[in-house]
Amino acid sequence: MDLNVDEPIAALASPPGGSSRGIIRISGHNVRSILSEWFEPDDVHAWNGAKSAQSHTGRLVLNGLEEPLRCPVHALYWPTRRSYTGQPLIELHLPGSPSLLEETLQTAFRHGSRPARPGEFTLRAFLAGKLDLLQAEAVLGVIDARNQVELQTALGQLAGGISGRLATLRRDLLELLADLEAGLDFIEEDIEFVSRAEVVARLSDARGFVESLVAQTRDRMVSRVRPRVVLAGLPNAGKSTLFNRLIGRNLAIVSPEQGTTRDFLVRAVEWNDLSFDLVDTAGWEESADGIGAAAQTHRATQLKQSDLLIWCTAATLSDDERQQDDALFEASRDQARVTLRLMTKIDLAPAKAILLKEKNGVSAVSDLGLIPLKADIQRHLSSDHAGRSEWLGVTAARCRETLDAITVALGRAQSVAQVKASGDELIAVDLRDALEHLGVILGTIYTDDILDRIFSKFCIGK
Repeated sequence: MDLNVDEPIAALASPPGGSSRGIIRISGHNVRSILSEWFEPDDVHAWNGAKSAQSHTGRLVLNGLEEPLRCPVHALYWPTRRSYTGQPLIELHLPGSPSLLEETLQTAFRHGSRPARPGEFTLRAFLAGKLDLLQAEAVLGVIDARNQVELQTALGQLAGGISGRLATLRRDLLELLADLEAGLDFIEEDIEFVSRAEVVARLSDARGFVESLVAQTRDRMVSRVRPRVVLAGLPNAGKSTLFNRLIGRNLAIVSPEQGTTRDFLVRAVEWNDLSFDLVDTAGWEESADGIGAAAQTHRATQLKQSDLLIWCTAATLSDDERQQDDALFEASRDQARVTLRLMTKIDLAPAKAILLKEKNGVSAVSDLGLIPLKADIQRHLSSDHAGRSEWLGVTAARCRETLDAITVALGRAQSVAQVKASGDELIAVDLRDALEHLGVILGTIYTDDILDRIFSKFCIGK
């Protein structure tokens, strides 16, 4: 990777295609001189003497078919390193005609800039210390977010939520390492800067924190881009009818006979700003035949991968069936992340009014209780209980093995610290190992291949 960050680069920063306004971004050393030859500012003195971020109006002088074309423009100019990229930067806001934007870019290239590579503006922000590596990945997360939950996760990571907690961990470990190394410098004077009991306690706290992050990354790596809502329950519990009502079409086969659904169905559901996959599973029963057994295996997989399990209990169950339903519901709770128990077929129940009042009953046939159910689904998928993580999926994938290595290093240090006869230098070795891996996550330690892998996923202009 070419890390010559002073070389001026330019790219389209707004989405491709026609629009009322387009944006060209130019960043690098002496960007004002690149623009000065073909930019006519309304206030020449303000443009030439700008020492802080300012907006300048004027006209771009571009090549025309017969004579130069003068296009009105707003030039946002950051003459110092207090810009997004940490270097002089200009954004040109002009009419969003694709041909006009293309000619503007070509003119910028002819006057000393080169085309930016994917993610190069954010890469320069990272190298300038404006963002750490987690925040840089969050920029891509904001761009690619497909629903409100993903956007909030990306914005939280971009704002430094997880970065701040990891930076605090790094500072605590550095302070502990400094205390240990200070004691090693005065080992002959028998001066103790930190007690062994305190070392063990601080290492235990650090390890517990990292283990909680490992659990979060594991959840993110099994989660899909879209949340998954799974319908489960005994055979003939009304799951397929409810599935059809929630997706708005008759897709699942509905029959009064038990065992009609032998496989699982998946369909995308779009409710305003909420998008998720709805899964209809086979009824919970033991089956010896090949198809039935496969259906039960698929159901178990769907439960483990669900963001919300809706357990359907028919209001028409007998006492024996209710006991079986209760037992299977408890078993399903151990496999699913979040569960919601729902009484179905309440139009056939004598206590219909009570069930509706508790907002846990529906009749998919007559639409009773569907509105409260939809509100419950939206609430669960929009809450922390739906498995929302501080980590973006791409970040979790990158950091999972490194977090495991940190846990191992801290575990070794803790084990050594618990042996009174062991020396502090052995603990310090493992602490340095943990800090090195932590630096890889935050980007204080990086290699070209890591940066290539991350920033190559960006679009050009970001």
